[in-house]
Order: sequence, then C-alpha cells, then structure tokens
Amino acid sequence: MNDAKHTPHLLDICLAGVGGALIALIGWFAFHTTNLPSFGTSNVMRALATGAVVLVVVASVVLVVWGRGLGRPKWVRFGALVFAYLAPALIVLATLAIPLSGTKLYLGGLNVDQEFRTQYLTRLADSPELSDMNYFGLPAFYPAGWFWLGGRFASLLGMAGWEAFQPWAIVSMAAAASILVPVWRKISGSLAVGVTIAVISTIIVLIMNAEEPYAAIVAMGVPAAAVLAGRGMRGSRWALIGLTVYLGISASMYTLYTVIIAGSVVIIALGYAIKQRSVKPVGRVAVVGVCSMLMASSVWLPYLLDISLEDRGAAAHYLPEAGTTVPLPMFSPSVLGVLCLLGVLCVVVCWRVPDVRALGVVLVASYGWVVLSMLVTLLGTTLLGFRVDVLVALVLATLGVVGLVRVHELGVEKLVRFVPASAVTAGVVAVLSLGVVAYAQQVPVRNYEAIDLAYSTTDGSGERADRFPPNSAKWYPEVDQVLREVPKERRDTIVLTDEFAFLAYYPYRGFQAFTAHYANPLGQFERRNALIEQWANDSWGSLADPGAFADEVAAAPWAAPDAFVFQAGQVDEDQAQQRGGSEASEQDGWVFDLAEDIYPNSPNVRFRGVAFNPEVFSDEFWRVERIGPYVVVLKK
Repeated sequence: MNDAKHTPHLLDICLAGVGGALIALIGWFAFHTTNLPSFGTSNVMRALATGAVVLVVVASVVLVVWGRGLGRPKWVRFGALVFAYLAPALIVLATLAIPLSGTKLYLGGLNVDQEFRTQYLTRLADSPELSDMNYFGLPAFYPAGWFWLGGRFASLLGMAGWEAFQPWAIVSMAAAASILVPVWRKISGSLAVGVTIAVISTIIVLIMNAEEPYAAIVAMGVPAAAVLAGRGMRGSRWALIGLTVYLGISASMYTLYTVIIAGSVVIIALGYAIKQRSVKPVGRVAVVGVCSMLMASSVWLPYLLDISLEDRGAAAHYLPEAGTTVPLPMFSPSVLGVLCLLGVLCVVVCWRVPDVRALGVVLVASYGWVVLSMLVTLLGTTLLGFRVDVLVALVLATLGVVGLVRVHELGVEKLVRFVPASAVTAGVVAVLSLGVVAYAQQVPVRNYEAIDLAYSTTDGSGERADRFPPNSAKWYPEVDQVLREVPKERRDTIVLTDEFAFLAYYPYRGFQAFTAHYANPLGQFERRNALIEQWANDSWGSLADPGAFADEVAAAPWAAPDAFVFQAGQVDEDQAQQRGGSEASEQDGWVFDLAEDIYPNSPNVRFRGVAFNPEVFSDEFWRVERIGPYVVVLKK
C-alpha cells in the first residue's frame, strides 16, 4: 500500500472537524427552538431520533455508493463527499440533540460524576486560568483540555458553564466523529470504509460512554492511532506526526486511554525493532513520546511541579460489578456482537497484515489492563478496568469492518458461485446498513435513565425540564445573591458546603471537595475532613466561644472559608452523644455531610453528618441569613 497516497490530508481533517462542529451547533440551536414533549413522558422524541438516523444512514449509502460513482457530475460527487464527512455528526445530533432538546442539562443531569464535570466546566467558563475545579490556589489535577475549550465555547456564546455543557458535549463529539471519516478514508483508501468505521465508532461511544464526552472523543481515535503507530514505526513520517498530535491531545483530555494506547505504541515499536534488528523504531517512539508530552505539559506541568510522594488521590478506589468481568462483546446477541465476532476472526486469520496486527496489539493491551486491574485489588486499588470495555468494542468492531474489506479484496466471486459479485456486495451493504440502523436506534434507549435525569434534575435556573416541582436547588439563585455580598470575586470566595450542585452552577471555591475520588490530591481531602469534624465537635465544647471559633477557622492550614452554607437538619447520633447524649433534632445544629472513602466496599462512599453549633456564629463575627432550607453564614 502506498503510504504517501493514504496519508491523512490536514485540510480534509480540519474541514471535517469544523463542518461537524458547525452542523451540530446549528442543529442544536434549531432543536432547542422547538417545544417537544419530555423524553420520559412521550415517545415522540424517540420516534424523531430513529427517523433521523434512518435518513442519515440511507442518504449516506446512496450518496457514497451512487453519488461517488464514475461519470457523476463534479457537484454531485462533491456533495456526496461533504455529506459523508458530516454523517457521523448528524448521527450525534439525531441520537443526543433531539432527546435532550427539551432540557438545558446533559446526560445524567447533575447525578454523581456529572456534578464534578459540570463544576469543572463552570470553573473554566468563569476564567481561562487552569486552576483546580474546587480548591482555591491549586493547579488543575483532572486533565483540563476538553473543559478549557468548553469554557471558551461558553464564553463565546455568552452561556454559563453548566448551561454550555450540553451543546459543547454534542458539538465536540460531532467534530471528533466527523474527523474520523477523512482519517479512515486515507488509511483504507476508501470513502465507504471511512464512513462505515466512523459511523459505527460513533454509535459505540454514544451507547457505551456518551456521559463522558471527553473520554468518548479520545476513545474514538484509538483504533486509528493504533494503525498510525504501526505505519509510523515502519517509517511513515506523517503517521508519526498524526500519532504525536493524537497522544498529545488525548493526554490533555483523558489519561486512562492515553496510557493504554501509549503502552501499545511502545510494544509495537519494540516488535518492529526486534524484527528489523534496528533501533530506529525505538528512536521514533521516543520522539513521539517526548513531543506528545510537551504538548500535554501545557495542562499537566503546573500540577506536576507541585505534586509530592505524600499526595495520593482516591480516584482509582472504585470497583463496580462491571469491573469484575472481562468484556466479551463478541458473544452479545446484537449487531455489535456479530461485528466483534468477525473482528476476532480477522485478527486471528490476518495477524500477519501490519494494520491488523497493530489493532491486535491494542486489543491485547486492553484485555491485559482489564485483568491487571482485577489483580491489583490486592494492593488496595484498581486500574479502573471497567472503563476499558469501550476500547475493546471499538477495536473489535473496526477489525470486523477490516475483515469484511479483506474478504471483498480477495474477491467475493471466488467465495460465492452462481451469484454476481456486484449482487453480493449490494447484499452486504444492505445488511450492514440495516445493522447500523438497528444499533443506532438503541442509543436513546440505552441512555434512557441518563436522559430522564437530565429532565428531572433541577437546573441552574431553579427549574426542572419535565415541569415537575423543583427540589431545594430552586433556592440556589437566592443563596448566590447573598454570597455575592462577600467583598471578593466569586472565583476567589471560599464556601464550606455540602451542596456541591450549587458549586457546579456557580463558580465559587469549595473548602472541601465532593468526595475523595474527585478531589485534587494536593487538596489533602482526608485532613480537611478531620478539620471540619473537629470544628463541628468543638463548636459545642472548647470552641463554644464565638471568638475562639472564629479564630480557629481563620487559622486553618489552607485558605479559610469566607462563608458557610448549611442545611438545618438532622445530625449524626454519635455526635449527639458526644454532646451529652441529647437526642438528634433540627435544633441540634447546622449540618454538614462528610464524604468518606470506604473502598473496597461498594458503594465506595459513605456520607456522615456532623453539626455545627449555631451559637458560635454570633453577629459579632458572622452574618446569618436563612434561605429556604439553607442557612448562609458570611464572615464579617
């Protein structure tokens, strides 16, 4: 195969990405001008999403197969090419933008992980400074690439960070999905193959990982990066450049998949070094590593300069049931299962084909990571192996398409007698198209719970998209108005609260993070927990004097809270006993819920309420405002 001929063209990639982003943004705005019923209370949106998917798939097949034929007018062939490049973006629009058109929130609403992701985007929409999403004065720990760009997207459109999450997720995934078409077109030498792999990859991540858009974007590029790695180690300069750019971007967005693909690249390079008896592949992989790390340093360097061996996070302390099994999608009774089974056959039969072998290395590395993640539980942690299932599915599905192409290249007339080769090809295209439709229409179904949460969560405006009464978050705007009286910018105001949804909607700093699993290791989560509990307990005893309590808070080893936001509710019974065995009641204090890491238990987080003595917040040192169920305390 002529490598120069099949090198991805930079202009094609840029135009596809920009086109995918624009069509997604325009479509998103258009859908949000409609007045469609809630997804959970009507089947209208589901029907529209399925109908749109059918139109996209049928149009793609007709235009790519018929419109790109020889003898067609240039404008027809150009139109077919444009539509082919935009087809994956249109799939994203159909399966996400339509179901979410009636809500301002993204998949999952503000449920668990989406809370900290929304907080991060809110932080970087407020300021382009790469600072921690929660703690004041700390560099960012979680890879900021996607969130920083999302912040600029929000600023450009004049939207709050939480409100920009949905359109930015859709736009960014649509752009990345469209980029796959020219990349795979150049890799395979066929527009039809490029569109097929891009569309299938897009649907896989929309079903398996849509709630985490930045991870989905990185995952979509893993199979192509594997092929580029193999070609790069064989001497292709442009493949090395493409691989370097991909690794640099992925390391700035999602490290888990980056580690797996980077490890695979090293294995591929060592394999070629041994086969060729040359150090050139090792030198090439070293250059790729250094250059990609330089790209990622814009995100990681501030954090790495401050980290120490004592700073240990709890991000990997999570082992759901999915993390106890090996992903075997090839045995799933679905279209994906059939395609993955073909992928297994392809990697075994065609192992000597360099591109297939490169994909096989990533597949083996992914499975190795899954198994290793199970074994390291003996060390009190995991490698989050359950998140690798999407990589396994993507690589196997890509191998399945490659296998079909290999069969076609060998000559279907040799395999099928008495049937014209064109008829066999047409039959395969028809079956594959129907399979894509069948799988794509499952996207809203598989994401049903996450879509429902987007409608049932009270948003930053204090409303629920399903028109049911909002929860206590409806009071957040009033809480914000009181906190604005602190003589600081919101990004510099530190609030001690367990209302982390509030911190996701407004760019205040939290004195404590949501849980240890999302906390910056530099923030010393456990020590902060201990200090907060000490303040609460001592407020009924040695710190019962308001002046002593105020001095103790001000003497915190970290930047002290400028304000507190409590819920006036029940307290922990143990704490009540510490105060003399009194029964817990609403008069016992103002409650803060401590989040404790209890891994290896599942669930891995336990919340325990501690209560502050209201008497220590005297008028001399603090200003107290009651807003609905909340008590807002400002330092004077």
